[in-house]
Amino acid sequence: MSDSVIRYSLADVAKCNGKNGTKTWIVIYDNVYDVTDYMQQHPGGPELLEEYAGKDATSGFDDFGHSSDAKKMLKKYLIGELQDEDKSVNRKKKRAISNGITENGANRQKQRTFLAIICG
Repeated sequence: MSDSVIRYSLADVAKCNGKNGTKTWIVIYDNVYDVTDYMQQHPGGPELLEEYAGKDATSGFDDFGHSSDAKKMLKKYLIGELQDEDKSVNRKKKRAISNGITENGANRQKQRTFLAIICG
């Protein structure tokens, strides 16, 4: 997507969960889709989309194994993309840091040394 694309936060997406008259937005591969008008047409029924309303639906989308036609159809509902800090790769980094997992080489070397001591 280009620099002129609208960027949304996960908090923005969460507000559009289809409840109380709000639109229904989902995230797939860091792109934001307004699927409000597609709900009733979805072959699996609107319930499947409601389950992911206001959330990242990437795993559900992948688990179902959508066709290339379904993936092309997504373009019609694309309204923007996630802000960089909310993109999946950055969310994974945040989780790793909050769990005390770092990616620096010194920490990895300490783990190897520790394992060598334990394993003899």
